[in-house]
Amino acid sequence: MGTRIHNFNAGPAALPLPVLEQIQEELLDYKGSGMSIMEVSHRSKWFDDVINEAVERTKRLLKLGEDFQVLFIQGGASIQFCMIPMNLALAGRPVDYINTGTWSTKAIKEARIQGKDVRVIASSEDKNFSYIPKGFEVNKDAAYLHFTSNNTIKGTQWSTFPQSGDVPLVSDMSSDIMSRPFDAGPFGLIYAGAQKNIGPAGTALVIIRNDMLERVPEDLPTMLKYTTFAEKNSMFNTPSCFVIYTINLVLKWLEETVGGLENMERINKEKAAMIYDALDRSDFYKGTAEKDSRSLMNVTFRLPNEELEAKFVEEALKEGLGGLKGHRSVGGCRASIYNATGIEALRALVEFMAEFEKKHG
Repeated sequence: MGTRIHNFNAGPAALPLPVLEQIQEELLDYKGSGMSIMEVSHRSKWFDDVINEAVERTKRLLKLGEDFQVLFIQGGASIQFCMIPMNLALAGRPVDYINTGTWSTKAIKEARIQGKDVRVIASSEDKNFSYIPKGFEVNKDAAYLHFTSNNTIKGTQWSTFPQSGDVPLVSDMSSDIMSRPFDAGPFGLIYAGAQKNIGPAGTALVIIRNDMLERVPEDLPTMLKYTTFAEKNSMFNTPSCFVIYTINLVLKWLEETVGGLENMERINKEKAAMIYDALDRSDFYKGTAEKDSRSLMNVTFRLPNEELEAKFVEEALKEGLGGLKGHRSVGGCRASIYNATGIEALRALVEFMAEFEKKHG
């Protein structure tokens, strides 16, 4: 095997090495089937066991009760931007959104395309989405309240979730799902594109409370109804078998190797502290997110000028540190330090940052 780099890509992102090694080992012959998992029928016992295990691991890790269903829906998080208002909006009641950046903005746009009564009850756009809003009030008449839990482009994250009373929370957790424990009780729906923290691209993990399924209109297209997936265990049609298989292996790694989400959160806080401490000690690097809103998953920062930023990314890659270029819409630099990016990768990055500052500061 060739030399692997430290992978700081924002998505598709790093996967745990033991997961990749198990995929490699099983790729040609999955559990004695004589076929790859990509070749077996999704109606076979082999895949039936995979998807059921992925569902049960999700429920155990997040401590979900029987009032939640776990679905796997093709199309990633972006298709959820339109499915949520289609399925969960209620006649005569507004839908509320909090805007904290690009992905929230896209979700708001999709709800408005459908003619929904969208209220943006809080936004951090006034400071270029560099913080998480505070001090807003949740309207009691809202059908749901949507927010994005972690913002990959701007590097901000909700440390605690909005208090919404009886209004169901709906959250895009694409970039921090399974990174920490939380109480799922207030959530009507949670969704996450797999490619950032739990698997390859192509599928969204959707966790939906049973009472929300009662809202689904009968006159929606079949493949855009949550009930279609809930009634058939995500297998109304052929699901993304390889993606779900990989997600299950990642969840197994979280359960059996990491030891659960409490341990994962502790490790993630340790990793984030290493790079934020390096930023705070320096006059050369400048973090872009306000300190009380900093993400544990995506660390965004700038250097004194764009020329140095380009040189930083280029020289880092030569040292085996990949994926440090900021999102094309904002520039700068970004280190995505999802679950699978280990402490040794952060040590290497912080050491490189110190050497680069000595040379160019």
